[in-house]
Amino acid sequence: MSVYDFDLFIIGSGSGGGRAGRVAAQYGQRVAYAENRHIGGTCVNLGCVPKKLMTYAAGYAAHIADAAGFGWSIGPSSHDWKKFIAAQDKEIEFLNTMIREGIESDEQPIFDGTAKITGPNEVQVIGKTISAQRILIATGAKPFIPDIPGAKEYGITSDDVFSLPERPQKIVIHGAGYIALEFAGIFNQLGSEVHVVFRRETILNPGFDTEVRTFLQKQMEAKGIKLHPGTNVARVEKTECGVSVTLTDNTAIQSGAILFATGRVPNIEPLGLDEVGVELAPGGAIKVDRDQQTSIPSIYAIGDVTGHIALTPVAIAEGHALADRLYGGLRRYISYENVPHAIFSNPPVGQVGLTEEQALEKHPGKIDVYRDDFLGMKNALAGRDERTLVKLIVHSETGRVLGLHMVGQDAPEITQGFATAIVAGATKADFDRTIAIHPTIAEEFVLLRHKLR
Repeated sequence: MSVYDFDLFIIGSGSGGGRAGRVAAQYGQRVAYAENRHIGGTCVNLGCVPKKLMTYAAGYAAHIADAAGFGWSIGPSSHDWKKFIAAQDKEIEFLNTMIREGIESDEQPIFDGTAKITGPNEVQVIGKTISAQRILIATGAKPFIPDIPGAKEYGITSDDVFSLPERPQKIVIHGAGYIALEFAGIFNQLGSEVHVVFRRETILNPGFDTEVRTFLQKQMEAKGIKLHPGTNVARVEKTECGVSVTLTDNTAIQSGAILFATGRVPNIEPLGLDEVGVELAPGGAIKVDRDQQTSIPSIYAIGDVTGHIALTPVAIAEGHALADRLYGGLRRYISYENVPHAIFSNPPVGQVGLTEEQALEKHPGKIDVYRDDFLGMKNALAGRDERTLVKLIVHSETGRVLGLHMVGQDAPEITQGFATAIVAGATKADFDRTIAIHPTIAEEFVLLRHKLR
């Protein structure tokens, strides 16, 4: 008989922890969870799922507007925010119930409370002391609000958007990362006046291709989103109609709300890591080795809390591989190279592999760039001046495609398919000999023949 209550105790029921628990259970391990907020974690409740539903809702504005170009006569239309939020909440509640029932059907207890690690093999939660052979931290990250006068008192974060009682007619978004840009596109399409404030001159961070960043920025400005580059929020004050936002260039914006999308930080505060001696990296991320093991051998961590690539599928892959190694006898590790990324902005972005800048740094003098931008058939007939960018980064000696980038309709869906080819080591010659599906936007990637530089 084991001296521990459980073989694996997981703090956090999100995508990464959930996958690790399910796989561990399949290997016959006794698993339990602690969850102090939402079953299913950020992705299901306050991230990927509700944000994508909101993206769908906003996208209908363009469909309605474009319909006339295809012969449809559509009368006056409006969006009912409260009706949408109610439908969204119903879907999230269904997913919560399904996830909880799935865990419980595997006879894995869920302790609904905040867990604190009190020893290498010990956790305290809801007044109970629980022992486990191994502890897995999968608590993710949380929104960060900068120390700006009035920001914490009167600002909101992405966590709050999905429960707003009304859509603000005017909104300031501080930040220009993927979360900021996705909400900028959503509120813009739903009819709000959107101001995006960011300290760089170009949106997104250098992890995205520079040409992609500048192309998307122009497209967003053309849609009426008001960008304020090279600025910061100086202070936020409460008003009768919302907030007054003063920028560092002394511009004052009267707005219904200000959304801080200024990054996320590892969610570690309640865990008591300092007391038990789990080593942290600068910024508060949990330091782990290749095996996801912390400085305490019996304690592991996966996902956003480790400060690695902050993507739900990465956390899921880490959790699955960890359970395979610990309980399945497999020495399986995931690769952090060629991880596909998408931004559900308007227009959306997809990328996999190296940016042009990264490729030039890694392979100086050995990079070929193929790119095109064009007005797609659908947008042309609809009278919508929204262009699409497609781009390939190729190693000039081996012919291997090192990076694929797209801005435009269905970019995330198209990139997911091509990501398989990039991971498999496809060459430009492989792309060239692939017969196109016509007419599609995706065919442009296999029709690129002109080497730009």
